[in-house]
Amino acid sequence: MSVRADAHGGIAALRAELLDGLSGRVVEIGAGNGLNFPHYPGTVTDVLAVEPEPVLRRLAERAADHVTAPVRVVSGTAEALPAADASFDAAVCCLVLCTVGDLPRSLAELHRVVRPGGEVRFFEHGLAPGPGTAAVQRALDRTVWPRLFGGCHTARDVLAALEAAGFEITAQRGVRVPERGPALPTSSCVLGAARRPPG
Repeated sequence: MSVRADAHGGIAALRAELLDGLSGRVVEIGAGNGLNFPHYPGTVTDVLAVEPEPVLRRLAERAADHVTAPVRVVSGTAEALPAADASFDAAVCCLVLCTVGDLPRSLAELHRVVRPGGEVRFFEHGLAPGPGTAAVQRALDRTVWPRLFGGCHTARDVLAALEAAGFEITAQRGVRVPERGPALPTSSCVLGAARRPPG
């Protein structure tokens, strides 16, 4: 599904926008099957791609072998990143924060491993702006949606969670995915960046 969404749903262009301008050392949580890897710019010197699921991790390892970016794929979870404090210039969260088991802990880990002044790039779906759709999302999250879609939660407020973790939102724009056709519980997305304050 993710490969099809990239090719026909406009996701590939959003991945490229997400990663544009990154440089230095980057940690990507929930790297999945590695669809972000071809979009890392040449200014990135190291990518630590963390993926807990074995099948996806193997696919990511294969993807890493076919890109110019220096990607290392490792086993791990967002709640316990295998990295030292302040060891990365940036972090990438791409369609993953909906599935992490403990969102505050995962973002606290990003805050720990990203250096002061470093940034988090995010492209995530989450809480819809309209109260009706948001109510539907919350009902789905309490019932069938996480069971059917690998632990995905549709109503998480990504921006509020990042701010609660100590990051400053520096850029954001709403995105609808897919752009056309009927809206899905996951159609309301946000693309942007946040900064770990210096000092």
